[in-house]
Amino acid sequence: MQEVQEVRDEWDARVASALSFVRRRLTGQYEVDDFGFDTELTDYVFHPLLRTLYKNWFRTEVFGIDNVPKEDGALIVGNHSGTIALDALMLCLAVHDEHPGHRYLRLLAADFVFRLPLVSEIARKSGATLACNPDVDRLLHEGQLVGVFPEGFKGVGKRFSERYKLQRFGRAGFVSVALRNKAPIVPVAIVGAEEIYPLLGNIKPLARLLGAPYFPVTPTFPWLGPLGMVPLPSKWMIEFGEPIDTTPWADQADDPAVVFNLADQVRETIQGMLHGLLERRPDPFMD
Repeated sequence: MQEVQEVRDEWDARVASALSFVRRRLTGQYEVDDFGFDTELTDYVFHPLLRTLYKNWFRTEVFGIDNVPKEDGALIVGNHSGTIALDALMLCLAVHDEHPGHRYLRLLAADFVFRLPLVSEIARKSGATLACNPDVDRLLHEGQLVGVFPEGFKGVGKRFSERYKLQRFGRAGFVSVALRNKAPIVPVAIVGAEEIYPLLGNIKPLARLLGAPYFPVTPTFPWLGPLGMVPLPSKWMIEFGEPIDTTPWADQADDPAVVFNLADQVRETIQGMLHGLLERRPDPFMD
């Protein structure tokens, strides 16, 4: 009888919380920051939806979360892959759910993301912002965690045959930002995203027509239509490496040699972490 009452009490609390959330949304009694980040909507809607993928579908394991600062700002720099950037969303959830401080990761997104209807609004409300120096400087100054994927579309849109091989880091602007703000760089390796939509080809004419960086061809898309958008249930592992202290080079943010050397160090560190995780996960579809 006591157990039944406890279940009832739990459901009553959930219903009351849900009704309170709806009332606040309808009356406008909620806050967003200057970038459009809506923490309440993220906690009540976005994260619960993603958590099913994170826990049950991808069976995500996280290592080294203690390397993420408890309070101060930092750049969280990771490998990018998966045809559709679910790795960025899973990384956000890993930081929030596994970190003792339940911190939010503020993703930097390409301008293409903010040109897409609906996607742009969701990105803003979930904490993403445009990858530009003023925004990053401000976030780090406020002590936020900023998520960076230096490979960009080259990483997320690479073929399956190139899986877990880091692409070029471009101009390494993230290093200059870290140096300028004396922020540590936390390297992150994500294993599992490469298998969710194995990219076999790219229909370039369609990509140009849609204004997209690529139009993917996978074993299931576009052949199965909407069903082809269901990600394969690969096993995910996310590892946070030891923070790289940038203060010794803080006054050399404009020195290309320093910037590219440090970018290479970060890239090699992440590549080594990927190899280590792959050795511990021999089969992508087994626990």
